[in-house]
Amino acid sequence: MSRQPREQTLKTDIGGRSVSFTYSETWVGWSILGLRVVMAYVILSAGLQKLAHEGWTNPGAWSSEFFLRNVVEETNPIRGLFLFFADFGWLVDPMVMWGQILIGLALLFGVFVRLACFAGALQMLFFWMAAWEGGLLAGLPVAHGYVIDSSFVYALVLFGLGAWGAGRILGIDAWLEDHEAVHANPWLRYLLG
Repeated sequence: MSRQPREQTLKTDIGGRSVSFTYSETWVGWSILGLRVVMAYVILSAGLQKLAHEGWTNPGAWSSEFFLRNVVEETNPIRGLFLFFADFGWLVDPMVMWGQILIGLALLFGVFVRLACFAGALQMLFFWMAAWEGGLLAGLPVAHGYVIDSSFVYALVLFGLGAWGAGRILGIDAWLEDHEAVHANPWLRYLLG
C-alpha cells in the first residue's frame, strides 16, 4: 500500500483579504529542507571563499574596504554609510567572513536557524543596498536587475526559512526545542526553529 502525502489547509489573512488553500505536508517539508540546504551552500561557500582568499598565510588579501570604497556607486544614496563601514574594515571583514561561515553551518545542520536567518537576511539586505545606483527617482536600479537582485531574493528566502522554523526539519533545532533549558526559557524558541 502506497502512502499518500498528507494534505493540510492553510488559512490566513493577508492585507485584509482571507486566503485559504490546501498543500501537501510532504512536499512542503522537502521544499523547505531543500531551500535550507541550498542557502547553506550559497552562504557557506561565500564565507569559505573569503577565508581562502584571506588565508592564514596571506592576511588582508580579502578586504571589504576595497569593495566599500570602490565598488559602491557614487550615485548610491547611502554611499556615505558604506564609506563609514570602510573605515572599520578590521571589524567588518571578520563579521562578513565568519558570519557567512557560521550562518552557512547553522543552516546546514539546522541549528539556531531563526537567528542564522535573521543575521543572513540582514547581511543580504546590506549587500542589496550596496548595489543601489542612483536615487529613489532612478528606481534604485542594480547591476543584475531593476531594484531586485540575488541578494534581495536571498534575504526573502532566509526570511521564509526563519518564519517556517526550517531547523525543525531534519535539524538539530528539533532536538534542542525538546531540551529542558528551552522549556524553562521559552524565549529561546525565537532563536531556534
